[in-house]
Parts: sequence; C-alpha cells; structure tokens
Amino acid sequence: MNDLSNYRKSYEKSELLESNIPEDPINLFNRWFHEVEDFGGDSEVNAMTVATIGLDGFPKSRVVLLKKFTEEGFIFYTNYNSEKGRSITNNPHVCLSFFWHSMERQVIIKGIAHKTSETISDNYFASRPEGSKLGAIVSNQSEVVPSREYLEESLKQLEKDFESMVIPRPQHWGGFLVTPLEVEFWQGRANRLHDRIRYSSQQDFSWKIDRLSP
Repeated sequence: MNDLSNYRKSYEKSELLESNIPEDPINLFNRWFHEVEDFGGDSEVNAMTVATIGLDGFPKSRVVLLKKFTEEGFIFYTNYNSEKGRSITNNPHVCLSFFWHSMERQVIIKGIAHKTSETISDNYFASRPEGSKLGAIVSNQSEVVPSREYLEESLKQLEKDFESMVIPRPQHWGGFLVTPLEVEFWQGRANRLHDRIRYSSQQDFSWKIDRLSP
C-alpha cells in the first residue's frame, strides 16, 4: 500500500486579493499566464485539462494545449470525430483547468464549447509543421489501431502522397472555442487558507466576483 497522507507542501509564493484584480477574468488570466510564462518556469504554460461528459455518461479529462485566448474565450484544436470531439458535440458543457505548480496557481473554467469558423481552423492548420498536418490526417483519433507500425507506415505513405503539395485541413479536424460562464482563480497560501476568487458571468455581460472559502 502507498500511503500518501504525509505528502504536504506549504504554499507561500503569492496572494490573490480583491484590491488587486480586474473586473474581467480574461484580463486576470492574461496577467497570470504571462507571469507564469516569464517567471514561473513551467515548460508548457498553455497545457490545460479538458473535462467532458462522454457518450457513456462518464466524465473524462485529458490534457491538451490552449492555442489562443481572447475576450470571447479559449480555443483549442482537435479531431471532431474523436471521443473528445463527439462528447463536446453531444454535450457542449465543458471544464478547462490549468495547474501552474511553479507559482502555486490553478484556474478552473466552466463554459460552453462550440466549433470555431472554418477560416480560423484553416489558418491555424496552415501554421502547423508538415508532420503535424499529416499526423492529423493519418490519425483516426480514439479509434483502435492494429499496431504502432500501422500508424508509421500510414504516415510514410501520406508523406509520399503529399510530397511537394499543399496539405489541406481535414474537414473533421478543427477548433473549439470555449465561452466561459464561470472562472475560478486559486492561489496557494500558507496553512491551507488558499485564495479562491470566482468570476460568474451575468446577463448584462458583467462579471460577479466572489471570494470562496478554501
């Protein structure tokens, strides 16, 4: 048995106070993101967990990469026919979460996901390395495959087929924009009295700000 009850850490690197936060959660996310990027040392600051409700009724989480965020929300890309894509199409209520351990911070975002425009998906796909483009085509994401060799041979064949050609974006591959309804910022503090500030979207497009008990 692995007893982890003595795994403890005191969080003392920063604080999150109402006197020093903006009215809009995207502005605070932007500040935190770049602070972690500049000072935190996390290797992939844009790595986030996406939680969905699957077609089988079970929640499922996986790590993907955030590719853009604006006042409208958070964008990531995937295969629409994957388990993740089909789950979102069936139930667009999702949760995104970031854990930046180097600065003892978390951000949890509840929102509604919908597909980005084809233009946005096309432009991002065009910016990807050639290998990543072909990988998106060759992978029937989440489907059973006979072997690793099968994937590698399929990729080699595609490399021959598209040699010296523009690689088009598959119609089943593109972006999701998650429009936030609630954004919670968590800053670790000493004695487990962590700071938790929640932004909740209101009907007039303003944000209600609450402090939550740790």
